[in-house]
This record gives sequence, structure tokens and C-alpha cells, in this order.
Amino acid sequence: MKMAETQLGLAPLLLYLVVVVLKGSALVVESGIGVNWGTISSHRLSPSTVVNLLKDNKIHKVKLFDADPGSLRALMGSGIEVMVGIPNELLALLSSSTAAADLWVSQNVSRYMVKGGTNIKYIAVGNEPFLASYSGQFQSYVIPALTNIQQSLVKANLAAIVKLVVPCNADAYESSLPSQGTFRPELTQIITQLVSFLNSNGSPFMVNIYPFLSLYGNSDFPQEYAFFEGTTHAVTDGPNVYYNAFDGNFDTLVAALGKLGYGQMPIVVGEVGWPTDGALGANLTAARAFNQGLVNHILSNKGGTPLRPGVQKAYCQVISRDTGIFSFDGQAKYALNLGLGNGLLKNAKDVQYLPSRWCVADPSRDLSGVSNHFRLACTVADCTTLNYGGSCNGIGAKGNISYAFNSLYQIQKQNSLSCDFDVLGIVTFLDPSVGECRFLVGITDNHSSGIGWHSWSFIIWLLVFWIFWM
Repeated sequence: MKMAETQLGLAPLLLYLVVVVLKGSALVVESGIGVNWGTISSHRLSPSTVVNLLKDNKIHKVKLFDADPGSLRALMGSGIEVMVGIPNELLALLSSSTAAADLWVSQNVSRYMVKGGTNIKYIAVGNEPFLASYSGQFQSYVIPALTNIQQSLVKANLAAIVKLVVPCNADAYESSLPSQGTFRPELTQIITQLVSFLNSNGSPFMVNIYPFLSLYGNSDFPQEYAFFEGTTHAVTDGPNVYYNAFDGNFDTLVAALGKLGYGQMPIVVGEVGWPTDGALGANLTAARAFNQGLVNHILSNKGGTPLRPGVQKAYCQVISRDTGIFSFDGQAKYALNLGLGNGLLKNAKDVQYLPSRWCVADPSRDLSGVSNHFRLACTVADCTTLNYGGSCNGIGAKGNISYAFNSLYQIQKQNSLSCDFDVLGIVTFLDPSVGECRFLVGITDNHSSGIGWHSWSFIIWLLVFWIFWM
């Protein structure tokens, strides 16, 4: 299961990018913060507000899941390093047409890479295209699409500046112990082709790692092993001992790459984080413990993993409804120090909210026929918190209906017609929130560039680059 599917648009925190390079005869470690910025969600801050939030938090690297024009324009002149994304749905076209690849690069890369423009450094070709649940539907398109986009970059004289990556899910590899890591048998051939391509073009291998999914999907998984505070369930693998799931997962990939002959390939961890809502074990306390533990872990003198000691730094997911460190309105969910010399997280400034009113189920109406309206509302809006284990899971059937109604109402900028639901909904000026279950009020922004009513989110983007002394 992809993390995005469990979050329903909630984004994680990007914590640390580390590049280890050779300068003269010495190893130099350069570190920085990066985030994933998604544009498909329930509410959206203006791109300029998001860019200012990045600057205020000294975040100098950002990954987009697409090539949203508003985001790319707002990033012009900021100096922030950018990774743009190509959705999986475009891979078939880009793999079969060099003209389509040329056009995509021209419209989404070259256009912005002018003097004083956007500092695009990477293109993510697809997003977890080898995910097991996709049953191979994108698999055959990846290498041809990579090849065509690379040729387009060459034509545009950008191949030396912009590098290609393919974000992979950690389900691409498997083993009972890290040192025995191998790629799934059906992926061995294409992953070999992929790493050969990446290696020849100076690109890293990118992977998304979510220890929460291991805990969520396995009732026998020891919870403390998912964190960084010590465990009584350490994993011993020959001379190496693993005290947390992240290091074990990472070294499983290192071992798998080694078996293909690329044991020293640079690795980028593109996403890592912990949800704050929507499932058992998903809460603010656990998310803060995980993210702060990860930051402390990668900044400590013990940085690195047993198979890659001493040079590890990481990025965590930053913003999402469920896994990010910021809420949809750019406000920090909890106190977190990213180790950037900036203290605790800074909130977005000058955020403008809609009026304090909500849409709820009319208590005087018979709600027996509400199921279709409920499904529609939760198809369009985000009802993650109603999931088992979520903060709104215990508010009762009528409460669930009201939450769904209000979620859609806020997305529609409190349009009165969006609270009709065949006269089953009613607008109230009394906050219907109950305990930890918060009924949100949407945001508006008079400075918005008018690119639709979406929410933006930051996903913990963990980037780790290693170039070893040879």
C-alpha cells in the first residue's frame, strides 16, 4: 500500500538532503532540508505563500509530484533546488513518442530554466511505478520513457544540469535480514536496466521508506523498532545489529543493489514519515517522536547505517494532513527542530480563512437516505479522520455525516448550494468539533494565482546522496 493512499492527500515532512562529494582529497558532506509539495488535495495556499514558508524554514530543496505551472512560477528566482515529477499516467505516451518527450521538457523544464528562473535539478520519471499493487501496468514504460526524456534533455542542452530519477517503493526489494536483500524476482531484469541507466547518467537510486506501513500491516511488528529511541527487538545480522526499521530497510536496498553489481550507488530516500491521523498508531505524539528521532539519528555522530556507516543524512516528510509536519494551512502540527539552525518550525504567514461557519446534518431531518450523499462528499473531500483509529472515528453516525458534509462545504469555499444535500444539510455558526475531532474551516488567499482550489502538502522527502572515496 502506498503511503499516499493511506493519507488521502496528507503530506509528510522532508528532513535532510545530504550530498557527499569529493573536493580535492577530502570528503565533504553538504546537507540541507527539502520537502515534497503536492498540489492535488482539499485546500490550497497560494504558491507564493508556500515558497515564503519554505524560505522562512530555510528549506532549500523541494520536490513536486508534477510540473504545476503555478508552483514553478512561484519558485522562479528563489534559488530553491527543484525536482519536478512526471505522473505514471504519462509514462506510456512519453515512452512511445520522442516528440511528446521533447514537448514535455520544453513546456515543463526549459521554459523555467532561464536567467533568474527556476532551479530545476531533477526530474522524477513516474512515482513508484513498480509498486506491487500496480501489477506491472507501468513497468514496460519506464526505461523507454527515461531514454526519451534523457534525449530531450540532451537536445535542450540540459543533460549536464538536470538528472533523472525513478522513485521506487520499498516493496521493490525483500529479505528476512538486510544483508540478504534482493529485488523482487519479477523486477530483477528491469531494475538492472534502471540502475545501469542511472549510473551511466550520474543519477542516484530513489526509494520511499515508511516504517509505519510495516507496523500498520503486521500486528506482530514491534512498535518500538519503528522508532529511534532504542528497542528490545534489535535485529542481528552477522556482525551488524539494527535498532530501528529505517536502517534495516535502507541496508536491505544497499544489499540488493550490491547483488546487481552497484553496491556503492548513490541512494536518495525520497519520502519517509509518520501519519498523525487516520489509523491506529497515527497521532501527533508518535509522529513527532518519529520525525524528531529521525532528525537526531541522521545528525548524530552515529549517522549512517551498518552497511554505509558515517555518511548518512536524511529528509523526512514535512506537510500533509496525516503524515506531514504542517497542516493544510501551513501551520506546524507540533514542535519540531529540523537541525537547520532555524530553531522550531515557523508557520506560514498571512493565511486567510473562510468565515467561521460549518455545514452539518440537519438534526430535524430523516437521514436514512443519506448514504449516496455521504459517499459523494468523501469521494471529493478528505474523510481520513473517520477511519478506524482516526481522531473522528468515535463521533457516531450523525457526526460522521456532518464531518463529510462540512469537508465538501469547505472545499467549495462555503458555497451555500454545497450544503444542500437534498435539504439534509444545514449551515451552523457553532463549531461542531468534538474533543480531538476538529471540523475544519477552509482557507482562502486573495493573493492566490487562481490555479484552482486544491490543498498543498509537503511530504517528508528524505534525500541521501553518497559518493564514496574510491
